[in-house]
Amino acid sequence: MLDPVALMPHAVCWAAAPKLIWTMVVTNAITFLSYLSICLTLLFLVRRTGRVIARDWAYFLVGFALFIVACGSTHLLEVITTWTPVFWVDAWTNILTAVLSAYVAIMLIRRAGRIGFGVNDYAERLQNSEAERLQLQESLISAQKIEEWSRISAAVSHEIRGPLEAIQNLQFLIQNAEGISPEIADMALSTTEEAARVLAISDSTLSFMRETKGREALDIAKALESVRFLLNPLIREKGLDFQVEVSGNCVVEAYPGEIRQILLNIIRNACEAAVGRGSRVLIQVQGEEDGVQVTVSDTGPGIDPEIMQNLFSFGKSTKGSKGNGIGLWTVKHLMDKHHGEVKVDSVVGRGTSFRLWWPAKVEQERADLLMAGD
Repeated sequence: MLDPVALMPHAVCWAAAPKLIWTMVVTNAITFLSYLSICLTLLFLVRRTGRVIARDWAYFLVGFALFIVACGSTHLLEVITTWTPVFWVDAWTNILTAVLSAYVAIMLIRRAGRIGFGVNDYAERLQNSEAERLQLQESLISAQKIEEWSRISAAVSHEIRGPLEAIQNLQFLIQNAEGISPEIADMALSTTEEAARVLAISDSTLSFMRETKGREALDIAKALESVRFLLNPLIREKGLDFQVEVSGNCVVEAYPGEIRQILLNIIRNACEAAVGRGSRVLIQVQGEEDGVQVTVSDTGPGIDPEIMQNLFSFGKSTKGSKGNGIGLWTVKHLMDKHHGEVKVDSVVGRGTSFRLWWPAKVEQERADLLMAGD
């Protein structure tokens, strides 16, 4: 079959249509060069991705690259044998191409299911990635709005102190002026008390915004009082049965502003979850030798089990479209920063209970490592 007999070159066959010879030569040459470039590109990809793709996939790609260049070689030999009758080379090239074609076909059939799954999986991941990107973008915009609001609130709270203190002084002078009626004195006293209340709100707001470079001794019970003060309007509006139980020494080493932020997030969520007047929100603070535990329980609708799986993930919210998914993610992050723990138990239709635990003291070495990581 492969005897080197002298065969008639293609030039005799093309003699009937000589104008098409160069068309054939140019197109076959371009096809060969194209196949060769594809082969080299595949070999380059195998080399660059050898640490990522599995070895059998690397073998498959190398085989496919050789198959491509073998196919291209048949086109090159079409050009050569037009003038030079080296048909034995052409025959061996076709044999090699057939072997490689069979190898690639078998490998492709064996991997058809995995390729289909991989393509679908990649498409799904790509779609989810785009959705997560948009959600993350919206969450970051919401976080930026919250940050700006916090800065504005701090600035406003600081600026109103001066005028309010002046009003208090003027009311004091009115109260102690001679010849004023009891009605005016009572109104002056009421005005003074309301001004003092606004100042208290201002001080409480500023204490939430205050940042410290190091840990301080903080009484969790007193921090809870400032949180309750800020949430009083919500508690009164919803008519909640809000109870606080404190026992033991509740002092821990912590960042005061961040502890208040944690308590505010958890307790506000409990108050918002409570449905109907008379719903109960119970705060239990228990100081122990090695730390302080705060349990926040509500009689709300509970948390859906599907949400519970990723409750502390960024962008996950128990409030649906009304939430931004930042609050509980922030709580988890700040609790980890304090080497604390946060756990949650929830029963749909019966309520939710969050348990927060802070260590009384953090070893300096662990604290330094944590700050370095931040």
